[in-house]
Amino acid sequence: MATALSPGPTALTTPAARPPETSPGRKPSISRDDLIKAALRLIGPNRSVSSLSLREVAREADIAPNSFYRHFRDIDELAVALIELSGQSLRQIVGNARNRAGDSSSIVRSSIEVFIEQVRADGKLLHVLLREGTAGSDAFKAAVDRELNFFEDELHSDLVRLNTDQSKRLHAPRLVARGITRLVFAMGASALDAPPEDDPRLKEQLTEMVRMLLAGARAIGEATGPAQPNHGS
Repeated sequence: MATALSPGPTALTTPAARPPETSPGRKPSISRDDLIKAALRLIGPNRSVSSLSLREVAREADIAPNSFYRHFRDIDELAVALIELSGQSLRQIVGNARNRAGDSSSIVRSSIEVFIEQVRADGKLLHVLLREGTAGSDAFKAAVDRELNFFEDELHSDLVRLNTDQSKRLHAPRLVARGITRLVFAMGASALDAPPEDDPRLKEQLTEMVRMLLAGARAIGEATGPAQPNHGS
């Protein structure tokens, strides 16, 4: 995970300690979160984080460009931090929804509903995660892929637990988790450009698609018998 660069021994404590680039009207100090919020204010439906420049973010945060380096090496590190933050936020929200659900059917439905709701409501963070996986640099795509892998790992654990509790055999649960995760995120990216009134239809379609994947994996698992362990990759 991207880490901030710590300020040196001349941290801003008095006017005399201010760096040369500080000028009247600019903030003498700023936090890592302030820079992230400034970047989020700049992006939108037609503007991805990969298109931001360091000077733009610094201007939006009301600091001199050199002050940016107190927290991030470059604009790419800031973008990766945004991607990681969006993934952490969404995993917590979806995880809470899964924990409240009782069985696999309700987990599918509740997780998808929460995911689509967050597409509309999360204040651009989820948009970063959905868009940078296809439009960003190699570093951004790798960061998105890492976040998706976290989702896959958590979903894989849930699938194994649920099917074991129900005495059902699921063929290649890790592959199933990967398929479901990639499907939901691809559909979520499409939803960004669709009107909100399409959301109920999208939720129904996604729920049915995921149930079909699960039903197919269970059918294969039952047909192949004990040779396919339920915790397989």
